[in-house]
Amino acid sequence: MDSGAYLASQLAKGFARSLHQRAAGLGFSPGQFPILLELWAEDGLTQKQLLERVDIEQATMANTLSRMVRDGLIERRPHPTDKRAQLIFLTGKAKAMEAEAIDTAREADLALFKGFRVFERELMLEYIRRLINNAKAL
Repeated sequence: MDSGAYLASQLAKGFARSLHQRAAGLGFSPGQFPILLELWAEDGLTQKQLLERVDIEQATMANTLSRMVRDGLIERRPHPTDKRAQLIFLTGKAKAMEAEAIDTAREADLALFKGFRVFERELMLEYIRRLINNAKAL
């Protein structure tokens, strides 16, 4: 198939499978990983802030956060000044898995680039960034 969108979809599915296989033992799923990354960078964000930073739908975010609460990865606390909002904080379990989870994602990423030279990988990443920017402009 010569469709870039189709191939990108297949690539994303392949990465998700690879990450899922590696991350299952750590206690998170591929869909939770972007949220974990944001909270590892800045804990105590609102759901709205997470939505602005992670490109997923509101309903998907709400469902993912509910699963993360269930899995013991996050906890919600009342916002000190906005009664309608809650702050989302990592649990000790999620904080403790940060380094290993990032290493796991890096392994999954490198597995996709098996057989590529360093410059080929860098060039491919640049092309992907350009495609993503083009998609955002649509």
